[in-house]
Amino acid sequence: MNPSRLRLLHSNTSTVSLLSIYNKPKPPSHNYTITLLTSSTRFSTSAMSSAFQKHLNYPLARRDSSVVDDYFGTKLPDPYRWLEDPDSEETKEFVKNQVKLTDSILQECELRDKLKDKITELFDYPRYYAPFKRCDKYFYFYNSGLQPQTVLYLQDNLDAKSEILLDPNQHCDDGTVALSTYSVSEDAKYLAYGLSSSGSDWVTIKVMRIEDRNVEPDTLSWVKFSGITWTHDNKGFFYNRYPAPNEGQTSDAGTETNSNLNQELYYHFLGTDQSEDILCWKDPENPKHFFGSEVTDDGKYLLLSTTESCEVVNKVYYLDLTSLSSGLESFRGGKELLPFTKLVDNFDASYGAIANDDTVFTFRTNKDAPKYKLVRVDLKSPGIWTDVIPQSENDVLEVALPVNKTQLLVCYLRDVKHVLEVRDLETGSLLHHLPLDIGSVDDISAERKDSVVFFRFTSFLAPGIIYQCDLNTDAPEMKIFREIVVPKFERSEFEVDQVFVPSKDGTKIPMFIVARKGIKLDGSHPCLLYGYGGFNISITPSFSVTRVVLLKHLGAIYCIANIRGGGEYGEEWHKAGTVAKKQNCFDDFTSAAEFLVSNGYTQPKKLCIEGGSNGGLLVGACINQRPDIFGCALAHVGVMDMLRFHKFTVGHAWTSDYGCSDKEEEFQSLIKYSPVHNVRRPWEESSNPMSQYPSTMLLTADHDDRVVPLHSLKLLATMQHILATSLENGPQKNPIIGRIECKAGHGAGRPTQKQIDEAADRYSFMAKVVDASWID
Repeated sequence: MNPSRLRLLHSNTSTVSLLSIYNKPKPPSHNYTITLLTSSTRFSTSAMSSAFQKHLNYPLARRDSSVVDDYFGTKLPDPYRWLEDPDSEETKEFVKNQVKLTDSILQECELRDKLKDKITELFDYPRYYAPFKRCDKYFYFYNSGLQPQTVLYLQDNLDAKSEILLDPNQHCDDGTVALSTYSVSEDAKYLAYGLSSSGSDWVTIKVMRIEDRNVEPDTLSWVKFSGITWTHDNKGFFYNRYPAPNEGQTSDAGTETNSNLNQELYYHFLGTDQSEDILCWKDPENPKHFFGSEVTDDGKYLLLSTTESCEVVNKVYYLDLTSLSSGLESFRGGKELLPFTKLVDNFDASYGAIANDDTVFTFRTNKDAPKYKLVRVDLKSPGIWTDVIPQSENDVLEVALPVNKTQLLVCYLRDVKHVLEVRDLETGSLLHHLPLDIGSVDDISAERKDSVVFFRFTSFLAPGIIYQCDLNTDAPEMKIFREIVVPKFERSEFEVDQVFVPSKDGTKIPMFIVARKGIKLDGSHPCLLYGYGGFNISITPSFSVTRVVLLKHLGAIYCIANIRGGGEYGEEWHKAGTVAKKQNCFDDFTSAAEFLVSNGYTQPKKLCIEGGSNGGLLVGACINQRPDIFGCALAHVGVMDMLRFHKFTVGHAWTSDYGCSDKEEEFQSLIKYSPVHNVRRPWEESSNPMSQYPSTMLLTADHDDRVVPLHSLKLLATMQHILATSLENGPQKNPIIGRIECKAGHGAGRPTQKQIDEAADRYSFMAKVVDASWID
């Protein structure tokens, strides 16, 4: 259903997946290997002396002994509570001193400039996304290479000259204003679009008249976690916003830490002030709820989806817009909410609308189907639900889109690779398999009324192929519409394997391994292991020029461990890495690391682990639990204080995955792995008196209002104190540093140059630590 364009990865407008991940066609080989390995293996770290010559003078941070919390009789000090205030002079001084320390360390990283130059060179290639159609016009996104932000283009038809419709790069000189959400009106006369600044989740919606590119006066503020949904009369659109903060409460949107509560659904009429918008729905009795809206393809129904957290469940209400005798106009100035009818009024499963024929609706759901299925219900008989496409035994039904009037384009995830099928909308029966190589479909453009669909395919070794597929034939015609080419990248030099590694409890964990062809498994290679493991998010194959540079010029091996907590095998796989079972994520990841060492891919001092957001938590927990097996750790924007995360911005939504310290049983689980609360001195728990933590870089940003910077700052202060500054001459010689970016957020919308600079910094640090040499 609308919108017709679907991004399978990294949606910025999702009201469910509020913890996003970092960026993500065809492998020449795909071997499946099972190697048994016990997770009790321990490795010697005695050789892990610091790669840096200078003595590290960590800045001293005040420890406030007066702050002690009582959790069900357990008293826990929180000496760095003051770092939770981003506006205090003391916090600013702490950040300033950490930046100075990190800069001094990075100056010793000899490969920093070479990495930056080579990443810049390879990054400079044209990137296209699948075109999408609205009315009789086509739209697509394009970046010529090093443009800070991707640009939206317009064509009258696929053969016509392209014209720039919206260029976010014109909004500021440093590229920190990004397009975060957009929607074209049904008649293709207006573009409503949301801009975010400095990486913040806060969005300002503007409206452009497409014909002459005139930007209308309409300005909608305090928008967050919202899509834009036009009514088919083209008079306006639905969107979500939060109450404006009190005057003086925030001076720089995106740096505040207060909770996001009381989201509301509004309708905006074109040409009016935001103060005149219709309040369509609110739920003050449930201030943590989120709302999503969409208008059906026939323009008749408005669907309201309500979620209470990141748990993959939602309520569904509907409104027949044609039943409003005087239209939405009759609600102007009134206090009545829209008269929705309840279809699903409990949080027992996920329901996503796919298509409707009048009152008959098709939904994708995980109700009694952890790998998802399609079901059908008639609004006239809301108690009768029938299966259209039953749950697959092995594959996860990720996406279904109505196309060619009576058909469905269905995307399955099979062992972490995408499979595309065409099915009958009425019966669900299989009509065609669409041939794909091993990789991911990350961008689909389809409308029910059109027979032609576009989708983009990518993999570790393919930058992207946009396919055009005509379904109005006996055998669907797939042709390459555009192929993305990276100069000086030769995919034949590399290979991709997928192995299945037994975790601590015997569960087989899939892991991709990308490396140069013909490497010797002698333990000599630098290795980068990436993981996420949360919020039902699947990490599928994708292309990265930065990774190519590491493979080609550092001789590195790159690996992704698809650990539990993600969505790779459906909701059961997800639930197996949440709340009381969160430890499975860390066991899976360390088992993957042990596999790489035991099978000769690398050795502990050359093994670097990396993760962002929930993956940052993964890295933080793993270096606490197994500092012996890693030589380097890169933790981006991680959730590090597991006892207080729910108190800041949108953290309350994550309790579905983590639990909450306000509940005793869940506190007992959280305290066991919370990174801030589990920093230990390895040399006191090991027979090796020289044991230490791996060289660690914690990365955060001043405008991250998703996982606020206080998480990384508190862990940074804690690690530096326990491992270094509290001792005269302790064994911890490996540096513990923080990279704190300005005018940046959780990751989405980061301009190209900032991406390149950060990559050069963190990977030159890694290269220095793991003793990687440059290969021309």
